[in-house]
Amino acid sequence: MGPPGGGRSDVTQRMQRHFNILSYTDMAFDSITVIYKTILDAFYGSFNSDVKKSIDPLIMSQLEVYDNVLNGPLKPTPSKSHYTFNLRDISKIFGGCVIVDKQNLRTPVDLIRLWIHENKRVFGDRLNDNPDRKYMDDLLIEKSARFELTKEQIFNSERIIFGDFMDGIDVDNRIYRQIDDLRGMQSKIEDYLDEYN
Repeated sequence: MGPPGGGRSDVTQRMQRHFNILSYTDMAFDSITVIYKTILDAFYGSFNSDVKKSIDPLIMSQLEVYDNVLNGPLKPTPSKSHYTFNLRDISKIFGGCVIVDKQNLRTPVDLIRLWIHENKRVFGDRLNDNPDRKYMDDLLIEKSARFELTKEQIFNSERIIFGDFMDGIDVDNRIYRQIDDLRGMQSKIEDYLDEYN
């Protein structure tokens, strides 16, 4: 439905009258900050003060990551046409950050690990080659520097993975927490797969 010419004909007014055009401008970062600060302040209100102090830098770091993902080297190309990111991705990240409980998130380091996991889950799982994954990892480490933490402090195991399936799927109160035992996680997932099959 491009402009007429080159074998294309004009779309008639009779056809166009059945359609509406809706468009909106992207939200300003100030508006996004207010929205997610309100959500995170409400959820983390009962957590300890160190975690609550980390909310503002966390939101700023997330907006910088989002801006780098949109405007950096992760733009869509013919081989990476699925590299389309929008505000819904930030919602998924912060949605994952608000399903933990106080017992499993006690320090800012725990919050940063959760934030890195959620970014890798939402953005990183779409990346389809190693240079893009490395760019994302380096970007997250760079933005974590705002919290004055070293890479060694953040990565206490070979991978940061959070999940709520280690106690079993049929448990009433599934707890979303960091999984330190990766071999145990693998055997648990294989058990679930065997049970499913």
